[in-house]
Amino acid sequence: MKANSLSQNRPVAIWLWIGAIMIVIQVLLGGITRLTGSGLSITEWQPLLGALPPMNEKAWIKAFDQYQQIAQYKYVNSHFDLQDFKSIFFWEWFHRDFGRLMGFVFIIPFIYFVIKKKINSSMIVPMIILFLLGGLQGAIGWIMVKSGIGTDLLYVSHIRLAIHFITALLLLCYVIWFALQISVPRESLSAEPSLKKLNIGLLILLTFQLIYGAFMAGTHAAFAAPNWPLINGMWYPAENMLNQGSFISDITHNLISIQFIHRSLAYLITIVVLVWTFKAFQLPKRSFLYSWRFIPLAIVLIQVILGVLALVYSLTEAKLMWSILHQFVAIVLLSCLLITYFYSRGKRIYLK
Repeated sequence: MKANSLSQNRPVAIWLWIGAIMIVIQVLLGGITRLTGSGLSITEWQPLLGALPPMNEKAWIKAFDQYQQIAQYKYVNSHFDLQDFKSIFFWEWFHRDFGRLMGFVFIIPFIYFVIKKKINSSMIVPMIILFLLGGLQGAIGWIMVKSGIGTDLLYVSHIRLAIHFITALLLLCYVIWFALQISVPRESLSAEPSLKKLNIGLLILLTFQLIYGAFMAGTHAAFAAPNWPLINGMWYPAENMLNQGSFISDITHNLISIQFIHRSLAYLITIVVLVWTFKAFQLPKRSFLYSWRFIPLAIVLIQVILGVLALVYSLTEAKLMWSILHQFVAIVLLSCLLITYFYSRGKRIYLK
């Protein structure tokens, strides 16, 4: 892409990066909402009127009465009084309202850029995809909440949680990729096929790891073995991993299996990142990827440490802090690997 085009695209790229940061915040709010058990506290979906919380005591009592009709209250939170309800209501309301704010942050600048002709023809289809992904994410969020109302579910299914989480990260990756495409000159890219293949492998592994991270949060699988490095005294707790009746059930619903897979993927990703780092050292010193050679490894080591802390403190009040930090660094790692993959996509020039 030419330098003058990149300069013209800068306002749109900045807008996209702001959107990416907001998506990260929204994902973390979703994590807090899940970990505090707040996701089913608001039993109605009101896109406009729901932007405001209950404004008086009567409205609060009505909202609490509605919550008392669902299974989560009856079987888990029957000890809640109105003040307890307000504490979980806040996180779900904040999560939804931040989503509304994101809608405005995307739509209003988009209209402005269209009027000012900052969006060229090559950006139209990507913009449409961006808005469709955003709308899909909102719809999945409501389907999740709806699934726990009028049913015997105590919490939203961890499978639905993982879908909601991964589609949010897909939206984040799309926004980051879009921003890079309109702001990074092609000559900055490196033609490094082996590094590119490693990066693809890491992104695939990390996707599965993120899915199992959602499973860990959704099933509270940490409670089943809140210790490290062994799993309840065993390196490979085989007899506790195959008792659900089928392989699929074991890898999606068995708490020990979920935790074992999540741990194993963390170790595997760390090893592959070490290989990536070694290969990055062999690149020309002026390349972007060489300058980033330590960053993925530093992030993944921090992530492993935070994962251990989130696990061993899972039965304490500190679990929320460590879990959210763990989730945040996972998103940083995903963004980092996406960026390094982007920069490894250069075309090799062959001299005659």
